[in-house]
Amino acid sequence: MPSLRFFCGLLITLLWPLQALAQECTLQFDGRIDADLTAADFNDANDIFSNQFVIGQGLAFSQALRLLPAAAGSLFDIEGGLEPVQVLISDDSIFNNQLAFRRAELIPASNDGADASTQGVKTLHFSVLKDLQRPLNLSHEYQLVFLESADFSTNQFVLKTGTILGQDTADPDTLQLFGNVNDGQLLFSTAFTPGVFHNFALLLDFDASTTQVFFSTANDDLVQVTEALQNDLSGQGQFHFGVLKKPVNGVGDITQNGDQPDGINEGIIFGGVFQEDSSDGCMSLTANVE
Repeated sequence: MPSLRFFCGLLITLLWPLQALAQECTLQFDGRIDADLTAADFNDANDIFSNQFVIGQGLAFSQALRLLPAAAGSLFDIEGGLEPVQVLISDDSIFNNQLAFRRAELIPASNDGADASTQGVKTLHFSVLKDLQRPLNLSHEYQLVFLESADFSTNQFVLKTGTILGQDTADPDTLQLFGNVNDGQLLFSTAFTPGVFHNFALLLDFDASTTQVFFSTANDDLVQVTEALQNDLSGQGQFHFGVLKKPVNGVGDITQNGDQPDGINEGIIFGGVFQEDSSDGCMSLTANVE
């Protein structure tokens, strides 16, 4: 006859997904934007995103960000009346003298590269939406979300779209989530459908070096789309949310060499950026808190 321990374990297993759906988790950082803020508020120090990185030399964040009405929000924005944000690049989006890149990215204000966001077990949430007024040039590779190690030697994961350098990209209009770029493992991919948010939750176990992907579109609840996959997450670092456009025809150091067109006016819309502490198994899969 099965033991009491067996039945208790079975009950916990059955209830855990329900708990994850309904529970409010402890936040490590929150990049969701209140409706009373403006893009100009991000020119100065604030408790949401860094006002120093990553922006073109001589530009202010108010020139690279547009806040959208709360009604246009993503899965984890709507209930709180929070605003999605457009991140824009132009010909002037040259950061740190990287002449062949065009970049504008948001980094959480508390994420200094050695903080607790890259320790223990965390769930990173973000939603991405095409900017139909400022479409990307899919002959280029774009990095939209990534974790860059503290020593700048690698990205422990990166969400890309467009024509991936060094690969035969069957459909550039695809969101491709890669693990540590030193290994090149593709963790998950999905069509980048216009008109809907694509919602991601990455369960990052920095102790076990695993990454598990949860995904949905529009306002649907997140669902598991991968198992916990081995992926080297060591090196701590900072999370980036934005547009990093790589050149074509690059040779050697592609931060300096390669072609970018003139007249760049491109963007991506982000919503629902936050990170939860999942050390106790807590993870938000729906915006509805019971």
